[in-house]
Amino acid sequence: LPGLHVFAIAFALEVSVGKTNTVMALNNSNVLLPCTFTTCIGFQDLVFTWYFNSTEMIYHGKIKSKASEPVLVGRNPRVEFVGSTTGKENNISIVLNNVEFSDTGKYTCHVKNPKEKDAQHNATIFLTVVQKMVEKDNTLTLIIVGVVGGLIGLLILFMLVKRVVLFIIKKTQDGKKECLVSSSGNDNTENGLAGSKAEQKAPPKA
Repeated sequence: LPGLHVFAIAFALEVSVGKTNTVMALNNSNVLLPCTFTTCIGFQDLVFTWYFNSTEMIYHGKIKSKASEPVLVGRNPRVEFVGSTTGKENNISIVLNNVEFSDTGKYTCHVKNPKEKDAQHNATIFLTVVQKMVEKDNTLTLIIVGVVGGLIGLLILFMLVKRVVLFIIKKTQDGKKECLVSSSGNDNTENGLAGSKAEQKAPPKA
């Protein structure tokens, strides 16, 4: 039934490692691997496990209930649990001490909740161990942005100059039209000049 399906989704177990799933650490430093879980109906005898590259277990713990902290079942000597489940967030983060280049890889935080009919979920972090942190050189990016900005500025300047020139040309042409009109025969009728519409007087009769 559709209603039961929505109900099941609402109570699903969720596991998160935060907004980013990539971490960079210096060789011989300590690195935090964050992980939290949520469940709408609570948990009991929950089991969580951290894996390195999907197969090697580096931390295994159990949590009896919301009122109790995790109990260690097994761990790698260099891994330290730094989370807490009695606080606001169900935090099951760990710290990997004295990382080496061989620690580069995928770390999976896996959670299983018997209270949700053994529902299980996991989240993954990718760790890269480096010799030193290298600042990104943004010189090329700044040059590209500067060139593009300059071209846009030149284009806007060209459009403005074009509009000014067209405006001046239009005004000049309008001025010439006025001159032509003012020198036409129609405007000289009062003067009786040639080409005007002034009536020619008949010569006097002898």
